[in-house]
Amino acid sequence: MKVARIHQHGGPEKLVYEDAAEPRIAANQVLVRVRACALNHLDLFVREGIPGMKFAMPHVLGSDVAGEVVEVGELCERVKAGWRVLLSPGLSCRQCEQCFSGNDNLCRRYTVFGYGVDGGNVELLAAPEYSVIPIPDHMSFEEAAAVPLVFLTAWHMLITRARLRPGEDVLVLAASSGVGSAAIQIGKMFHCRVIATAGGEEKLAKARALGADYVIDHYSQDISAEVRKITGKRGVDVVVEHVGMATWQKSLESLATGGRLVTCGATTGFDARVDLRYLFSKQWSLLGSFMGTTAELHQVLEFVFRGQLKPVLDHAYPLAEIRAAHERVERKEQFGKVIVKV
Repeated sequence: MKVARIHQHGGPEKLVYEDAAEPRIAANQVLVRVRACALNHLDLFVREGIPGMKFAMPHVLGSDVAGEVVEVGELCERVKAGWRVLLSPGLSCRQCEQCFSGNDNLCRRYTVFGYGVDGGNVELLAAPEYSVIPIPDHMSFEEAAAVPLVFLTAWHMLITRARLRPGEDVLVLAASSGVGSAAIQIGKMFHCRVIATAGGEEKLAKARALGADYVIDHYSQDISAEVRKITGKRGVDVVVEHVGMATWQKSLESLATGGRLVTCGATTGFDARVDLRYLFSKQWSLLGSFMGTTAELHQVLEFVFRGQLKPVLDHAYPLAEIRAAHERVERKEQFGKVIVKV
């Protein structure tokens, strides 16, 4: 089969499109013919190398997978060959206390396709039966691949961690990202007033089209000053933060008294600072968020499959052109998800 993988860390030029042996499935696994795989910033981080982390080489990237089941292991009873499916990106032991409690994303062995194990930039992928979720006939493989990681992350951030309430004011950083475009839609579904940031008029217009009530150009406008204008100096109830150092201070300044900032990433750097005087006097809540549970993925997928939440597709590349896909994300040219078609 064909595969795109890295043999060493570095830039997009380290991605190699080559032949590899087809996987053999275990008794509790299924074999999926991958049709589409979405890119995430995680792909770029792993490709470049993460300090303190070691990855077995060669390594296959790709967390968001959609395709067709072509074979099932002898112990599989739920999944059938021929199903059109997406894969839950998170993998856990399914045996520990956290997994049994439904908090599988807190499992000590929790990992993600393309990170702790090989991912979906392949023609054939072996996956545990529990990760397989059928998709409706009206949904394309490209749309299905654009959903799991970002909608799960945004749902966990807003609903589980920040406990979003209808009618609140929400600031969403980087609307053009997968998490940003998902968070705008979730906020509007809960009848919240959503303020979104993006770079440039074209991306701002797309953020409005997704439902953002107000937009801020984070390259030319002061985020917190604009938020205070929009909210009558009050600030927002919730900030969806995943950019990191470039926006961290302005995100804090945008919070109302008693506001909650929830973060799932640090794309522009991690060494952020907090003035403790403001933290306690304004009674802010600073919340970390990582992925989400399998149950939460099924919850948010109900709204996606009904069409109430919609994946945002940017551009699709053949697997053989995966370097171009990575370069597009690195240049921040996308709005929504960049897809690799297999």
